[in-house]
Amino acid sequence: EAGTVKAAAIRLTLILWSTRRDQAVKLRMEGSGPGSEAPITIHQMFLETVERFGDHPALVFKKDGQQASMTWRQYYEQCRAAAKSFLQLGLERYHGVAILGFNSPEWFISDLGSIFAGGLATGIYTTNSPEACQYVAANCEANVVVVENQKQLDKILQLPHLKAIVQYRGEPQQKAPYLYSWEEFMKLGEDVPDEQLDAVIDSLRANECCTLIYTSGTTGNPKGVMLSHDNMTWTARTASVVIKAKGGVEVLVSYLPLSHVAAQLIDIFVCMSFAGTTVFAEPDALKGSLVNTLKEARPTLFLGVPRVWEKMQERMKTVGAKASPLRKRVADWAKSIGLQYNQSAMTGENAVPWGFMLANNLVFKKVREALGLDRCRVCLSGAAPITKDTLEYFMSLNIPVMEVYGMSESSGPHTVAVSINDYRLTSCGKVMPGCKTNLENPDADGNGEICFWGRNVFMGYLNMPDKLADAVDENGWLHSGDLGRNDERDFLYITGRIKELIITAGGENIPPVPIEDALKAEVPIISNAMLLGDKLKFLSMMLTLKCNMDDNGEPTDELSPEALDFCQQHGVKATKVSEVLANKEPAIYKAIQEGVDRVNARATSNAQKVQKWVVLERDFSLPGGELGPTMKLRRPIVVKMYQDKINELYAVAAEKQ
Repeated sequence: EAGTVKAAAIRLTLILWSTRRDQAVKLRMEGSGPGSEAPITIHQMFLETVERFGDHPALVFKKDGQQASMTWRQYYEQCRAAAKSFLQLGLERYHGVAILGFNSPEWFISDLGSIFAGGLATGIYTTNSPEACQYVAANCEANVVVVENQKQLDKILQLPHLKAIVQYRGEPQQKAPYLYSWEEFMKLGEDVPDEQLDAVIDSLRANECCTLIYTSGTTGNPKGVMLSHDNMTWTARTASVVIKAKGGVEVLVSYLPLSHVAAQLIDIFVCMSFAGTTVFAEPDALKGSLVNTLKEARPTLFLGVPRVWEKMQERMKTVGAKASPLRKRVADWAKSIGLQYNQSAMTGENAVPWGFMLANNLVFKKVREALGLDRCRVCLSGAAPITKDTLEYFMSLNIPVMEVYGMSESSGPHTVAVSINDYRLTSCGKVMPGCKTNLENPDADGNGEICFWGRNVFMGYLNMPDKLADAVDENGWLHSGDLGRNDERDFLYITGRIKELIITAGGENIPPVPIEDALKAEVPIISNAMLLGDKLKFLSMMLTLKCNMDDNGEPTDELSPEALDFCQQHGVKATKVSEVLANKEPAIYKAIQEGVDRVNARATSNAQKVQKWVVLERDFSLPGGELGPTMKLRRPIVVKMYQDKINELYAVAAEKQ
């Protein structure tokens, strides 16, 4: 009997997912309620929006320094034109169109045009090395690669399946028969009859793959996450219901990498589901220009990765530090009222403290305007863990930042909180309607591996059946690799990551992030902290100091304004990282040790105490390779890079024993 059940489960698995680009899957439909809606393709969702909001602005962007826009109808026509050009170039069914560049209308049009033409839209991170770009393009058998400029073009060489390269900014510097400017590309398909394109569009199925999201592999090659039309349309529509989006009203800013599932789902598909307007940021958004775009666009919805919220917090603290004593007193008073108000809203009491209106007029409104968030109904953080300190800071300014949690394999969101009235600080909200969460093998405190079920769960990894078997069990549940627990009101809390868990030589399981975050909160000069101790006798930490970044996002030797403030408070005149390190600046090193002592005092066991630490010469960064595209720490890579330092830390300790 057990054999029959297992055979049935295997049959079920074959139906629910695939690792082949051309194979349809069984959708995880519910019998009634959320999750039972009829499946639709991306083209069908797009067409519905055009029929209802055709003259509403869809995309707002800068063209030759001037603001320009495109309506939903014009945008749809551009996607059709691009699809015809892809067909003219010989794009084959289920082959990739790789897109490599910063967010722009051309990125969106290439993505949707390739889907209309029966291809697989495939974003590539602009920070990828040439080898990584070529791996992705070869893995998805890309027929066409769309690049932003010469810098990205140089990474893509002639690949086996490649029929053309399209460059969407400026004219290509070299001449080659397979190289097209954007204008040339868009004209290529003019002679392709509408009937030919419509026949392809009519053959698209909601349960077939249309998009590949490559997970940034911290170990080994990236995996191509296959997402179906239904993954995208169902998740987008469900998310727009959760955020109570109004048709033809919402505005958002596109600046996070579109090769990442969060930005792609929200900027392209969630926005499409309610005919919002997407405003494109400048390519140097994350180096400082984002706030200008926010002030111009005044979005109603905004998603930031934790690093974006932290940067805003650092900048505001720097400005605050220069204010007059009276202003500082007013700001502190207002912030205590803001925190009080939001904490009571969170518990459902909604008590408005005395002075709230005054605080709002004197401080909160001005801060929101200065950040461009004065119209923002929903502020979200996702893609990595955010600290309680940052959440409370924005709450005190009456800008509650909510959390969304999910992964590429769940088409982006799986749990979400969007209203302060239904939220708990540091939780990731509640499971999306129509989806389910299961905590597998929970411990005594209720912490188990978070497993997902729903129409947001992906089809499979392209050509990687072994990896798929690791991620999805035989009953169809997606295993996240994250540890979490639910409270009595079903709010989900992430408590660790199975792969990140440090298992000491003594066999203790220790999640590193809470300890790292605690130290960063105690010692504001610290930028990044990384806990060590896997298979080792005790815990230690590698620390970096806050510094200014150059135009390429590389760390410089100059201490950041917040770090300089910290130095001044401790009577230290250093202005460079190297100066602090050169003579192990006693006041700074003492302050760090005291911070470590305070964190250790709260440790649940001796094994969780940090015994040693070292300050590194340079901060972690994306170009340096220590951080991934969403600013997550790439732990295995950092360990390899700093192996000598790690050996020193543990060797010195070994000698003493």
